Amino acid sequence: MSLHLTRLTLSHFRSHHGAELDVDARPVALHGPNGAGKTNILEAVSLFSPGRGMRRASAQEMVRRPEALGWKIEGLLQTGTALHEIAFRSEAGSARQVQIDGKAAPQVALGRLARVLWLVPSMDRLWIEGPEGRRRFLDRMTLSFFPDHAELSLGYEKAMRERNRLLRDQVRDGFWYAALEGQMAEAGAALQANRRAALARLAEAQAGAETQFPAAELALVDAETPTPEETAELRAALEASRPRDLMAGRTLVGPHRADLRGVFAAKGVPAEDCSTGEQKALLISLILANARALAQETGAAPILLLDEVAAHLDAGRRAALYDEICALGAQAWMTGTGPELFAELGARAQQLEVTERDGQSLVENRGL
Repeated sequence: MSLHLTRLTLSHFRSHHGAELDVDARPVALHGPNGAGKTNILEAVSLFSPGRGMRRASAQEMVRRPEALGWKIEGLLQTGTALHEIAFRSEAGSARQVQIDGKAAPQVALGRLARVLWLVPSMDRLWIEGPEGRRRFLDRMTLSFFPDHAELSLGYEKAMRERNRLLRDQVRDGFWYAALEGQMAEAGAALQANRRAALARLAEAQAGAETQFPAAELALVDAETPTPEETAELRAALEASRPRDLMAGRTLVGPHRADLRGVFAAKGVPAEDCSTGEQKALLISLILANARALAQETGAAPILLLDEVAAHLDAGRRAALYDEICALGAQAWMTGTGPELFAELGARAQQLEVTERDGQSLVENRGL
């Protein structure tokens, strides 16, 4: 089974006044000068999965300036033998709206159609920055396996926001907390179970692969207080933590405090202590493992978005990455400044040149 876009149309999106890309299931190599609008195309594709996309931008941040008329993205998504029409739009000042096959749909419904994974330069510092980014990285991988993970996260965060409001207002009556803590405990236990299951699948996918990219041993840890992972225990921990939480004005225990730790398996070195090149290689390894696990589980490799990935690899590792992508059968959207960065792909990929003229991005098909 194949999962890929066959057409992508952009209107007033970021730097693109208008663009129409007709592609097939092969990898897509986008090349052109910095600032031409290559990454904007990847961002548009990232919206075909639940969430705010790979830049975590608001709908208003995606609008083309100076017109600010709103924007629209349309795509034809091939999922096995089915072809789905998916459209996103945001009128001036409004939130993003989603349509699937002509009908309004919630964002979480996208997770049941498409799996989209990405690796962008801002993630290069994943292992040495705060836990929030690593938690988000883990949850994106988890969501690829469990489409309900997005709904669980939304439910947990909504209940926690209400609980935090009570804490900030110094409400001490336990009656007001009980229902919210029950919701948080139920969703939180499911979140942690999903995360651990995702880590197990990644470990299995890495163990069974022959690859030039180093395997990473991953562990789910806590930033401070250990998080109970059974509903009853988590609910009791939230109740017990109320005095401390009241002093802090926020919730200090729960899966929102979890962290992801990685170790370079072959060397036994924590990821944060590895060289910059090793950290990048570990990230690529995890994305490939995630893709392999999904391909085995669902029968279709996910769509991959790899922004400027080739620029950080030598020719040997670059060729190895391309070979793995093609072996997976994944439609990988990749960006680079010049076509030479994709030479090892040859006819296995299609090449599009992205340029900038008179303040707008232009996309031209360069064949292959």
